[in-house]
Amino acid sequence: MASRFFHETLSLGGSSHGQGQQVLPFKTSKASLKVLLLHGNLDIWVKEARNLPNMDMIHNKLGDVFGKFNLKVSSKIEDHMPHKITSDPYVTVSVAAAVIARTFVISNTENPVWMQHFNVPVAHYASEVHFIVKDSDVVGSQIMGAVGIPVEQLCSGTKVEGTFPILAANGKPCKPGAVLTLSIQYTPIEKVVLYHRGLGSGPDYHGVPGTYFPLRKGGKVTLYQDAHVHDGSLPNLKVDDNVLYEHGTCWQDICNAISQARRLIYITGWSVYHNVRLVRETDNATNATLGDLLKTKSQEGVRVLLLVWDDPTSRSILGYKLDGMMNTNDEETRRFFKHSSVQVLLCPRSAGKGSWVKKQETGTIYTHHQKTVIVDADAGNYRRKITAFVGGLDLCKGRYDTPNHPLFRTLQTVHKDDNHNACFTEPDAGCPREPWHDLHCRIDGPAAYDILTNFEERWLKASKPHGLKKLKTSHDDALLKIERIPEIVGMTEIPYLSKDDPETWHVQVFRSIDSNSVKGFPDDPKDAIRMNLVCGKNVLIDMSIHTAYVNAIRAAQRFIYIENQYFLGSSYNWDSHKDLGANNLIPIEIALKIANKIRSKERFSAYILIPMWPEGVTTSTPIQRILFWQHKTMQMMYDIIYKALVEVGLENEYEPQDFLNFFCLGNREAVHGGDDLDARGSTAPNTPQALVQKNRRFMIYIHSKGMIVDDEYVIIGSANINQRSMEGTRDTEIAMGAYQPHHTCSSKPNNPHGQVYGYRMSLWAEHIGAIEESFKQPESVECVRRVRSLSEHNWKQYMADEVTEMKGHLLKYPVEVDRMGKVKALSGCETFPDVGGKIVGSFTAIQENLTI
Repeated sequence: MASRFFHETLSLGGSSHGQGQQVLPFKTSKASLKVLLLHGNLDIWVKEARNLPNMDMIHNKLGDVFGKFNLKVSSKIEDHMPHKITSDPYVTVSVAAAVIARTFVISNTENPVWMQHFNVPVAHYASEVHFIVKDSDVVGSQIMGAVGIPVEQLCSGTKVEGTFPILAANGKPCKPGAVLTLSIQYTPIEKVVLYHRGLGSGPDYHGVPGTYFPLRKGGKVTLYQDAHVHDGSLPNLKVDDNVLYEHGTCWQDICNAISQARRLIYITGWSVYHNVRLVRETDNATNATLGDLLKTKSQEGVRVLLLVWDDPTSRSILGYKLDGMMNTNDEETRRFFKHSSVQVLLCPRSAGKGSWVKKQETGTIYTHHQKTVIVDADAGNYRRKITAFVGGLDLCKGRYDTPNHPLFRTLQTVHKDDNHNACFTEPDAGCPREPWHDLHCRIDGPAAYDILTNFEERWLKASKPHGLKKLKTSHDDALLKIERIPEIVGMTEIPYLSKDDPETWHVQVFRSIDSNSVKGFPDDPKDAIRMNLVCGKNVLIDMSIHTAYVNAIRAAQRFIYIENQYFLGSSYNWDSHKDLGANNLIPIEIALKIANKIRSKERFSAYILIPMWPEGVTTSTPIQRILFWQHKTMQMMYDIIYKALVEVGLENEYEPQDFLNFFCLGNREAVHGGDDLDARGSTAPNTPQALVQKNRRFMIYIHSKGMIVDDEYVIIGSANINQRSMEGTRDTEIAMGAYQPHHTCSSKPNNPHGQVYGYRMSLWAEHIGAIEESFKQPESVECVRRVRSLSEHNWKQYMADEVTEMKGHLLKYPVEVDRMGKVKALSGCETFPDVGGKIVGSFTAIQENLTI
């Protein structure tokens, strides 16, 4: 019987996404059950169900009609069908109403056999784990019934397995004999050996488990902060073996790599603007644009392909051009390359199969968010290899910046015609540019070929013609088949750095993406499971970025440092709006990590940098909602930490901010002669524009998407810490996680001081303006309090009436966190300086998916 589902008509199913909500509208137990914390892994088998009800109401109603007229039409219809029309069952597994797993759909059966295995991380307070049996319909689904397994029983350590009645709302089986066979076992986090020794612990470490791409060994990683770093602009740093840390020059390196390519240049982006200049303020600076460079390389015979998100609000209709709400310049870039040999695919975010409503939502509010540049590079011996750049920087307007993050004084020079600021509703003449801080990296070695695979899978999907486009020329043959080009070495042939080389890196590629955006995911769910893909409704999902973050946080031993454009999640544990659906585990995992360290009397610290506000008009509804969700996330985390302090009697010795702190970045510029714009009369008094000009201050926008753990492991990519980026069916994302095996906690008697350490210290030097001895021990309470003190000093300077140049840019996030962990607005500063809008946000009207 175990193989029966192979003979059924099989579709992929579940609910519409990978981490959705599943509120069970009835109880599966009459007893009063304890709410306990499940923090660890659940090993689950959903095996089979028997005697399920027929939920196909259309068929039943048709049968009733046929019966009334005493016709034999019904039997004639069924004579031509392999089976009668009945339910299309699948199972979702949920904890605290958050879906943690789902099976595929087996169509047209009342006795489905799944034999599907899940090993899923949990960090949920709950009384039961629910196995909810559902019938998949074209639009939506219906609950047949559910099985509830008490959390208290799981916490006892026993494996719960057997055949259980599937209960309906009345507390009785949904149909006589309806049963579900399953097994479930809970392993608390302290018993998971993988998390005990840190990341990259020894030669037997095989990377993050349960991901699409494996760990690739023997590579090299170059880490970048901002688009460019001037020589001498940051302090000299020493890493292990007394080696001087080198600050990378990201856009210059990208420009050089493109210039030196001989075979291929493949670029993906949320936005790619042909008119951007990559190299500025150097001896090699020219007026040449990215578009000019790509056209030149294409004319040399290099295959140049651009895969850019198609903003649905930017269009050219009957000659009338709409720039689009997001100002991505996608149509402008397409037109620039139209009569060249550069091929541009504007790729809409498609929902594939599903309801009209779901398709409209996906196509309208979600994006293709990956940012990669892939080229062939010199491999020696007259051979070529693949090199890839990955991170948060799009090659578009407003992204070029340096660690100085100027506001006004480069508006007529470096940033002339590249002044991006989306925070004003009125004309912004005389206003500052929006400074831009970002993280990026370059990958050389085997993992670069996984970045290439991602591009190829996406290009093949996007270039597949649909509808009337089938009559046009296909782009399928645009991709080079590198296995047929002897000059380009394959992944297995590439020169590896020796495992004994102290500068070798091990790298793993992660994604948030689904089968609507890539070609190559398997059709058979059995194969999909082996490839660590998650089942959704009519879709397969790669959620490995989320997996990587959770794995890294759980394995952290000393500290976590995060820079991210957004920070919200774990909404199932908020004090309200628990059903929002922002169910990623990252915030609660950090809070629980700190709580566990407090209980074991070990030091641990988390530093989280986010923008002062999300990009946009601070008083607008979307921005206020994001700030509201962010505040809920912060409050949930501080509540957990304070309770742990009370539990061990340390609430008088320490406060929650001795373990967790949120920061932002800002800058002020005094007037210096001719380097200021003449803004007199440009705006009305007391508007945000006038106040910003008067006070000469503005936030530095943190667009980074990265995390550093214990100075040994780094994640950098395009993914924000929110549901859009982590779920896999919303924004498409890519990231890499990497470490140097000779510079890990397990390989060094003291703390590692390799390239990851150098990168973190270089970022701190940029933000704080100096390097101090305590920064070498970021987990220590001395370091935490010192950094917080510096950020508070900078905030006072940022808010002062007198305009003075700021040495450091790190600001405390403008909320007050008291000793009991309560997060509230700063007294006397409830709204953002100059631009307005509540700092803790506000929520009105109905919930939606746009802002989570």
